[in-house]
Amino acid sequence: MSEPYDVIVIGAGPAGYAAAIRAAQLGLNVACIDSSLGKDGEPVLGGTCLNWGCIPSKALLDASHKYADARDHFADVGIKTSGLEMDVPKMIARKDEVVAKLTSGIQSLFSGNGVTPLSGTGQLLKPGLVSFTDHQGQVSELKAKHVILAPGSVAVEIPPTPLVENVVVDATGALNLQAAPERLAVIGAGVIGLELGSVWARLGSQVVVLEALKDFLPMVDQRIARDAQRLLKSQGLDIRLGTLVTGSSVGNGKVSIAYQDADGDQTLDADVLIVAVGRRPNTAAALAADCGIAVDDRGFIEVDDHCQTGSAGVYAIGDAVRGPMLAHKGTEEGVMVAERIAGFKPEVNYACIPNVIYTHPEIAWVGQTEQELKAASIEYKTGSFPFAASGRALAANDSDGMVKILADAETDRILGVHVLGPQASELVAQAVIAMEFGASAEDLGLTMFAHPTLSEAMHEAALSVAGHAIHMVNKKQR
Repeated sequence: MSEPYDVIVIGAGPAGYAAAIRAAQLGLNVACIDSSLGKDGEPVLGGTCLNWGCIPSKALLDASHKYADARDHFADVGIKTSGLEMDVPKMIARKDEVVAKLTSGIQSLFSGNGVTPLSGTGQLLKPGLVSFTDHQGQVSELKAKHVILAPGSVAVEIPPTPLVENVVVDATGALNLQAAPERLAVIGAGVIGLELGSVWARLGSQVVVLEALKDFLPMVDQRIARDAQRLLKSQGLDIRLGTLVTGSSVGNGKVSIAYQDADGDQTLDADVLIVAVGRRPNTAAALAADCGIAVDDRGFIEVDDHCQTGSAGVYAIGDAVRGPMLAHKGTEEGVMVAERIAGFKPEVNYACIPNVIYTHPEIAWVGQTEQELKAASIEYKTGSFPFAASGRALAANDSDGMVKILADAETDRILGVHVLGPQASELVAQAVIAMEFGASAEDLGLTMFAHPTLSEAMHEAALSVAGHAIHMVNKKQR
C-alpha cells in the first residue's frame, strides 16, 4: 500500500477536477481518479460536462444558430447569401476538436499543479481507504486523509424506450448524429431536450418534443416560460405537453413511439428518438456497500451545507449531492471543500446559483420566481423591460424577450432576476453579482450602464420596479 495522500478525489468532472486543483494549489498531496475514456479509448478528464454534455452541446448550438441566422435573417440586414448549406460531419468534427482542446487543458492543469491523475475506477471502502482498479483490472488500495466523492451523474433511461444505436439515443448519441434526421422525436422538454431539439430543428429536422408534465418549464418564471414556448414553437419545435410515452418499436432503421395524451392512445413515427428525461447520480459504483456513507432513495449522497458526509474526512460534491445538477454549482462546491480541508471557512451561496437554457433566445435566471414568491406569501414588486425597446438588440436584429426583476416589497432587495433574450447567459451574471452583495433594485437602477448595450435592459428593468424606466411607459410613476 502506498503512502497516504492528503486528498483523493473520485471523479474528474467540473466538481472533481476543481477540487483536486484547488487542493493542490493549497499545498496538499492530491490524486484524482476517473474512469472516462475518449473515442480513441484513451483516458480523458473533464467528465460528462466537457466530453458529452455542456461543451459539445454548446459547440453544436452555436454552429447551428450561426447557420440558421445566416439562412433566415442575414437578408434582413442586407447580407445576400446563396448556396448556403451545413456540413454536419464537419460540425461534429469541430465539436470533437473543441472537446479535445479543453480536456487536454485539464491534463495540463493537473500536471502544472501537481495533481496525480489515476485512470480507472475508484470506490470508497471506508473513511481514509479507497480501492482503485485500473483499466487493465489491476486492483490496489490507496490511503487518504480526506476523500472527496465527485462521481457525477448519468442519463436516465426509461423502460418504454430502450436505446438502439443511431435510432433511439440518449444525449450523447444525439451529439454525434452525422446528418439531420427528417423526423426527430425528443422525450423531455427540459434543458437537454430543448437544446438538442433546437440544434436539429435549425438544420432542417421536423422536431416533436413529448413532455409528460402539463406545464412548460415549471421551474422557470411563468411569464418567461410562456414567451419562450411561443418563440420555440415559431422556430419549428412541436412541443406536446401532458404526453406519457408508453412504448417504442424499432424497424427498418426507424422508430415508432406510443404515447398517451388527453385524447387517448397516440403513435408517432420518427427517424431518430432522443431520450432526454433527466439525469441521476452515479453513486452506486463509488461506494462500497459497507462504507458507512448515507445515500437517499434517489441515489444522492447525504451531506451538510458544507458537503461533509456523516463520516469524518469524507465529502461529496456536484451531481452526486442535493441541489441542481449544474457544472458551476459543482465547481464551487469542489473549491469550497478543498479550502475547508486546508483550514479555511468558505461558503457556497445556494440562493444565488444561475440557471441557463441555451436555446435561442437564451433563458437564464437566478433566485426565486414569481410563482415561488406567491406560494411563500412573500410580498414583492416587479419590473421588466423588453429587448424590443433596446437599441442594441434592435441594431443586432435580435430583439425577442425581456428582463424581469422581482424585489421585496418592503426592503427592495432583489429576490429574483429572469432573462429571456440574446446573451441571457451573460446578462444573468450581473444579477448574480448584485444578489450576492444584497443589492436592491434601486442599487441597480443607480448604476451606470454603457450605451448602447444589451445590459441596459437589466438597468431599465431595475428602474421599472419603482416605475422609473426611461425608455418605456411606466405603470408606476412618482
